[in-house]
Amino acid sequence: MSPRGRRASLPPANHARPEPLADNGLIVRHTNKEQRVKEYDFSTLPVAEPMQRSLAGLFATQCTPHKWRSHSSSNMYWRQLQQFTLFLSGQEDPPGDLGELTGALVNRWWQSLSKAAGGCNTFDYTARLLRDDARLQSGPVADALARRVSRPKSQRQSYSEAEFDRIKTAARRMFRAALLRIEDNARHLERWRRGDFPEGGPDWVLGEALEHIARTGDVPRYTGKRDIVAYYLKALGGRGSEQTWRRLFLSRMEATALGVLLLAEYGWNLSTIDRAKVPKALPDPGEDGHPTYRIPVEKRKRGAGRYFETRNVTDDGADSRGRLITQALQATRFARARVEELAPGTDLLVVWRSNHPGRGRRDQDRRPSVAVFSFGVSHNEAKDWARDQGFTGSPFQRGRRTVVAVDRREPTQHSQNTHDRSYALVDKRVQADAVEVIASGAEDAAARARATVLVATLSDAPEPDHTQTATADCSDFDHGPYPAPDGGCGASFLMCLGCENARVHPGHHARLAHLHHALANLRSVLPPPVWQRDWGEPHDQLEDLKLKLGDGTWSQALARVTDADRDLIDLLLTGNLDT
Repeated sequence: MSPRGRRASLPPANHARPEPLADNGLIVRHTNKEQRVKEYDFSTLPVAEPMQRSLAGLFATQCTPHKWRSHSSSNMYWRQLQQFTLFLSGQEDPPGDLGELTGALVNRWWQSLSKAAGGCNTFDYTARLLRDDARLQSGPVADALARRVSRPKSQRQSYSEAEFDRIKTAARRMFRAALLRIEDNARHLERWRRGDFPEGGPDWVLGEALEHIARTGDVPRYTGKRDIVAYYLKALGGRGSEQTWRRLFLSRMEATALGVLLLAEYGWNLSTIDRAKVPKALPDPGEDGHPTYRIPVEKRKRGAGRYFETRNVTDDGADSRGRLITQALQATRFARARVEELAPGTDLLVVWRSNHPGRGRRDQDRRPSVAVFSFGVSHNEAKDWARDQGFTGSPFQRGRRTVVAVDRREPTQHSQNTHDRSYALVDKRVQADAVEVIASGAEDAAARARATVLVATLSDAPEPDHTQTATADCSDFDHGPYPAPDGGCGASFLMCLGCENARVHPGHHARLAHLHHALANLRSVLPPPVWQRDWGEPHDQLEDLKLKLGDGTWSQALARVTDADRDLIDLLLTGNLDT
């Protein structure tokens, strides 16, 4: 099925994925997840033909859907093999095949490599391939290929607060100007469609030109020529892109500015922005009418079966987390509508109109252009945008480190272990900020050790002036121990039982007993350290509550659990009640 629910077209009856290894044993064809093929000619490697064939065979075994899904993966290994074979060709007596490799030769190759990240990668990736050959799985050469490679620590650091503010300001200024331009022309087009302008007047002529741009992606031009039809020139005000197609579409650099803002707001990396699907508004916007968007987030490194998860954000004002999604949808709506006509089901969020529509994309892992429209943000767009705005290098890698490690201090498209090891612990800003945090944490830990596990107060009945939450009632929502930046309480509902403002009455007992049961079930399917980190504290608090209420009351509470209680706890545990 397509993303919009249409039945996908079936391939021809005789369709078959190309075999990775060609009949001559020297050409390897890698089909990526987009079903596009890239060829690697092993006859070009500077080694003997038996060695070429052996390397081609090892390479071909990786060019399968459950191993290398993208051409970027196969191309990376290809570059490492080129360096390896270039080293072999420079030896006084180069080996004719893999079986002639020796441990001494492998060690000499390791010594010839730079011990920077590039050299470590060359050895590591090449050794992974070579270890699959049966002739290299024992003896001195196997020991040499099994060398542990310690990569140097990354020198990439987060931006300072002032640096990142300048980048965000530049992106916000560019994207806002584009959004205002598109909205202004959209209003003019809507008035033209309603018949508000007298036919033949300047406003009417401009409206007709805008209709043509929205329908075709370009201004009216003479057949077979690049010249704009003279009838529309005066109304448009010029031949430049801003006077013509940019009236309704983002440019390449404006789409990149949108990408920078998505990074700053949500912590998405460049590949996530490049493939971002259109967020869907939930069917029930709530009593206030504010849209809540369900954003699909791709986490490719998590492994098969765990690639995707969703985040809900609400647009309830200019400073809300969902406002940027609303603006992105507004700025790209004409481009997305045209793409949907040309390629139904494309459904990508970041769409821009190319100034060079005939120029195709060389990267076959990315979504190909549709007519004059391109998608996402690549490394090239990022570097060009930074250079145009006076910044050094792409803002995405350092910018994401800033958002993830410094601003949010929590993982996004990666695990907690990766967040700690590769982002937080190696960042100098985090290290500097940690001194005060560690001291404060030590004091807080000592206070908690002296306190009762369950901090919430038990009461006999609800109070009408208390605020209801998922796990308890709150007696003072605006003055809790975990204030949010914009006021109110910023704590998770799971932390309510550890707050002195919380009040637990019999109306909560059933759902809390069910939560206690659900956390116990999670314990049986999660590694102990993971369960203790994520669920240990609320489970201890519920154990204390159970002890205080007694087994009889607790058993009665379990018997009263309703479907509404189960649904509420399910939403709580899956993160859909994040505040």
